[in-house]
Amino acid sequence: MYSALSRRTPQLVSSISKSFSTSPRVETKVAVLGAAGGIGQPLSLLLKHSQIISELSIYDVVNTPGVAADLSHIETKCKVRGYVGKEQLGDALKGCDVVIIPAGVPRKPGMTRDDLFNTNASIVRDLATVCAEVCPKAILGIISNPVNSTVPIASEVFKKAGVYDPKKIFGVSTLDIVRANTFIAEAKGLDPAQVNCPVIGGHSGVTIIPLISQCKPAVEFTQDQLKALTERIQEAGTEVVKAKAGAGSATLSMAYAGARFTFSVLRAIKGEQGVVECAFVKSDVTETEYFATPVIIGPGGVEKNLGLGKLTAFEQELLQKALPELKKNIKTGEDFVHKK
Repeated sequence: MYSALSRRTPQLVSSISKSFSTSPRVETKVAVLGAAGGIGQPLSLLLKHSQIISELSIYDVVNTPGVAADLSHIETKCKVRGYVGKEQLGDALKGCDVVIIPAGVPRKPGMTRDDLFNTNASIVRDLATVCAEVCPKAILGIISNPVNSTVPIASEVFKKAGVYDPKKIFGVSTLDIVRANTFIAEAKGLDPAQVNCPVIGGHSGVTIIPLISQCKPAVEFTQDQLKALTERIQEAGTEVVKAKAGAGSATLSMAYAGARFTFSVLRAIKGEQGVVECAFVKSDVTETEYFATPVIIGPGGVEKNLGLGKLTAFEQELLQKALPELKKNIKTGEDFVHKK
């Protein structure tokens, strides 16, 4: 089922550097909302280096003119335009094919993703409102945490605007896959770029379910090793927050993961077949309304949900632990949009 996962570009550098000169050029415009932040700046840098983005629109409430000027000196064809403040958000979004949203406050020591909710929920709601008005057909990739709640927020905003297309709103859970691949490779002495481990569920704590039994190449661990590895993948964000000692959360690795996701979407828009990423999307695979699984991405967004595959007893147990938390997170997001 997951053979398409093995066709992902082994390294992000390869994705960035492809010239695509042998096939018809597709002009693409990408917006990064929150581009002056800890994730937004390195993400914008990686996107600027791409040969498949014709225009990069970067937006934030402060500092984007300087970031845009800096990026514009890089020797690639991609044009960079900076927009600052709410009054310029609409202009930033005009004509966008893909919108990536890393905007929001970072997690600090002692904070959970739920602690971020009150601030980031309002930010995502307000950004999604303008997206629904200006570029309702763009593919939306939401990085802002808590993703388990911010994806439902964006979806409800689009529903209220009458422009909702569930195939086009993604929660970017790619960092969970990147971490799983890296940690498995470290444990087994493998090249991380050649490891593919699907991660399903959600994007926080117990809702993160690495399917190590479906990893390519196949790997084996003792039960104790499997439990420890799973917990490390689930708590990897906290590992970075603690290591940075109050100076921020996972920004560089998240920027890498966000770029990987964006390039996959752009390759699909361009017409490449069989592009697969795990993402948190509208789903009927489980009893929750949204759920992360491997999906085939096409020009219009989700083309096919590849589902869960065959789970081990350990993975089934993880799933049962995740579902109540996911339901709660999703309801929190939906209720936020509809509260009076």
